[in-house]
Amino acid sequence: MRIVVGISGASGVVLAVKLVRELYNRSIDVFTIVTENALRVFKHECGSGVRDIARYSKALYREYDMDAPISSSSFIINGMVIIPCSMNTIAKLAYGIIDNLLLRAADNQIRLKKPLILVPRETPLSRIHLRNLYRLSRIESIYILPPVLTYYHRPKTLEDMENFIIGKILDIFNIKHELYRRWGVDE
Repeated sequence: MRIVVGISGASGVVLAVKLVRELYNRSIDVFTIVTENALRVFKHECGSGVRDIARYSKALYREYDMDAPISSSSFIINGMVIIPCSMNTIAKLAYGIIDNLLLRAADNQIRLKKPLILVPRETPLSRIHLRNLYRLSRIESIYILPPVLTYYHRPKTLEDMENFIIGKILDIFNIKHELYRRWGVDE
C-alpha cells in the first residue's frame, strides 16, 4: 500500500508525525510533502525540522518539487491525507488552484476518485471556510476529518486523543489498528 501525506502550514504538525509513524509501522510506503509554512510550524511546535517525518517516509518532498513522481497520476497510490490542512490549501483545492506539489498530488486523487482525507485545523470557522469545506465535501472521494475532541473512547491522555484522530484516518483506508476503544466494546 502507498499513501501520500501532505503537511501544510497549520497548527497540529505533531498529528502528521504520528500518522506517518503509524503508517510506517504497518509497512505502508509513505510519500510525504511538506510546505514551507509547515516547516515554520514544525520549528515552533516541535522545536525541530522534519527529521522524524524523513525517517518514516519512503520519500520526502518540498512543495515545489513538481518533478516528483507523485506529481503524476500515473504514479499509483492508494490515497492521500493532508494533515494538518490549512484553510489556504482548502480554498485552493475548492477552486482548482494547483500551484504546488501538495495541491497537484491532491488534485490527482480527486481526478482519479481516490480517497483524499483533509484534516482542517482552524477554529472558529468563518462562512468562507465553511463554504470551501462544503464545496469539497460534495466530491465523493473527499473526507473532511477535523481533529475534534471525543470522549466516548474514554481518553486519559492527550496521546489518547491524538490516537483517536489517527485511528479514524486509518479506518478510512481500512487499515487495522487498536489506537482507540471502539463504541460498544466492553472494557
